[in-house]
Amino acid sequence: MNTGSNEPGEVALAADETEVDGVKGDSEQGLGSKAPEFIKARRVLHLSWQVGIFVIGLAIVVVGIIMLPLPGPGWVVIFGGMAVWATEFVWAQLVLRWTKRKVTEAAQRALDPKVRRRNIILTTIGLVIVAVLAGIYVWKFGIVMPWKIKDQ
Repeated sequence: MNTGSNEPGEVALAADETEVDGVKGDSEQGLGSKAPEFIKARRVLHLSWQVGIFVIGLAIVVVGIIMLPLPGPGWVVIFGGMAVWATEFVWAQLVLRWTKRKVTEAAQRALDPKVRRRNIILTTIGLVIVAVLAGIYVWKFGIVMPWKIKDQ
């Protein structure tokens, strides 16, 4: 499978399905429906199965989108809905593979010592700037409580 390109217009190709000891590798698993064979054998049943998977995945993705501004693991739920779709739809399998690859690449870049050092330095500089600005504010205006403690 070739999902490793960011070039526009390039078509993803499925690799030959290879088996090792009778088991397909996770990265080499074929694309397409993961529905049971008795469902795939009947066109109407398979179409109903796909509609059901789409509706369930859509509900999960919508709940994830609602969770984005609210408390909750919004992105995790959205990717869970994509995983449900990926059990049946090739486009979702390709999107999920691309996302996994990008997340893995980002994690590897974040663990690079040079990047970690840069991030620590930038965070330290940002915290120092915030502390200096807060100190200047307190020095100039003081700390004024919004309630009157002495009057009570």
